[in-house]
Amino acid sequence: MIQDRAIAYFSMEIALHTGIPTYSGGLGILAGDMLKSAADLNVPMVAVTLLHEKGYFHQKLDEHGNQSEESVDWDPRNFLEPLPAMVKVEIEDRSVKIRGWKYEIQGNRGFTVPVYFLDTNLEENDPQDRSLTGHLYGGDARYRLCQEVILGRGGIRLLRELGYDSIKKYHINEGHASLLLLDLLDETRQKLQKRETDPETIEAVKRQSVFTTHTPVAAGHDRFPADLTRRVLGEREVQHLNGFHGNDGLDMTRLALHLSGYVNAVARKHGEVARAMFPGRSIQSITNGVHSVTWTSEPFRKLFDQYLPGWRQDSFALRHALDIPKEAVWAAHLEAKQTLLDLVNQGETGMDIPLFTVGFARRAAVYKRADLLFHDIERLKKIATEAGPFQIIYAGKAHPQDREAKAVITKIFQAQQALKKHIKVIYLTNYDMEMGKRLTSGVDLWLNNPISPLEASGTSGMKACHNGIPQLSILDGWWVEGHMEGVTGWAIAQEGKASDGDDRERDAAYLYHKLENVIIPMFYREREKYLNVMKHCIALNASFFNTQRMVQEYVTNAYLSL
Repeated sequence: MIQDRAIAYFSMEIALHTGIPTYSGGLGILAGDMLKSAADLNVPMVAVTLLHEKGYFHQKLDEHGNQSEESVDWDPRNFLEPLPAMVKVEIEDRSVKIRGWKYEIQGNRGFTVPVYFLDTNLEENDPQDRSLTGHLYGGDARYRLCQEVILGRGGIRLLRELGYDSIKKYHINEGHASLLLLDLLDETRQKLQKRETDPETIEAVKRQSVFTTHTPVAAGHDRFPADLTRRVLGEREVQHLNGFHGNDGLDMTRLALHLSGYVNAVARKHGEVARAMFPGRSIQSITNGVHSVTWTSEPFRKLFDQYLPGWRQDSFALRHALDIPKEAVWAAHLEAKQTLLDLVNQGETGMDIPLFTVGFARRAAVYKRADLLFHDIERLKKIATEAGPFQIIYAGKAHPQDREAKAVITKIFQAQQALKKHIKVIYLTNYDMEMGKRLTSGVDLWLNNPISPLEASGTSGMKACHNGIPQLSILDGWWVEGHMEGVTGWAIAQEGKASDGDDRERDAAYLYHKLENVIIPMFYREREKYLNVMKHCIALNASFFNTQRMVQEYVTNAYLSL
């Protein structure tokens, strides 16, 4: 059966449901939110990802904060529909069979966007190939390259097998799926009756390809040595890659940049960083968003249903949040906060609802500087004593092989012990979609302090603003666009001026100053002003930083372009 879909979206991870642990952080959350909004807007998309049968990992933290990992036990049959369709790819001169599983996202008007999960755990495959769709970001470089062959080449072949013959655009979400472009080159060359890849063939492929880059750190882009590339792909395919990658091996980002007609970064500032990283490339920017209904807590959903009818279909309606009575906003906030503290206090931490509560939760990575708040323990004690008491909730997983990120978690546990008589600090394990929703709706302040300009966009603060939670953040990523000092939140900066680089002394001083002299006093002694900031978070930030607006920009700027 011919499937009428115009856009195919490829992503290594897609977050759709807490019970489907095929995501690690922002990239997967963004992908899932984008597809939900595509379904809401009747955008004719189809998506492809890997099954990740063992998930990312189950996080365990001992009393000192040392992280260990276990495989996640989940059954795809509880969420996905197995398909009879089967395709194959060549890996290390072996034929690897791939089957698909289907998940359907239903939009608020009944339109559906199918998501296909690729699986190699088949009896017909060699034992070493059966595990290739097992762990998200697991294994070594060979394992990763094999996964990217399955995602890119296996994904486009499965779409062909399922009858998706009307696709006009292939959207590559980060470089992991770039190898689909090799199949697209072959198909295009045959259609044009060309024996070799020539400029006409390349231009035809570029008209079909959209590439989104999310990584402002050079080391974060996938590169594979020449010998590994030759061994996994084979000599013939390596010849096809000539001219589309670096001389030192296969660079997935460079391949996508060469063969994509539309390339974008995920925030305006990230666009500037990306253009500096890849001189001479035309790189646009479409700022990320979050799916409004997904990340709005139940108390605020009810509030918006009452005062902002139609917001579920039109996120821009949230701009009228300024008309909601302050007492109603505060009541919804206290309800969401109680839901969070019910979760936290299962561990008998004794966190109190009246206390000012700071939240910090995201994928644990060194550049995000989760421990910056504890740069000066004595200063924190002074703030808690003189400005007002507060408590802090953390969450986030470190990649199993990232020792430096794991060390940051242990530092937070050390700070927890140093502050236990003055400030309650809790670190929640196994940060996932459900926990993320409770955190971003239940704290009083969202903290974000990465090394600028290494935050491509960030979306956790966008989730917070949908629940009226102000942000205290470094001026990086989306916050450069969303920040209005004292109106939508506060900047970790001097007089609202952005400062790049890892100057912990400087940034900690700005952070402490805002907490001690502005934010905590306002929360306790000028509650009306604090509520005004909360309402502006919704009206000015949530109404814009959502995937409804984002998908509309992709449709206009990328999908409908020639």
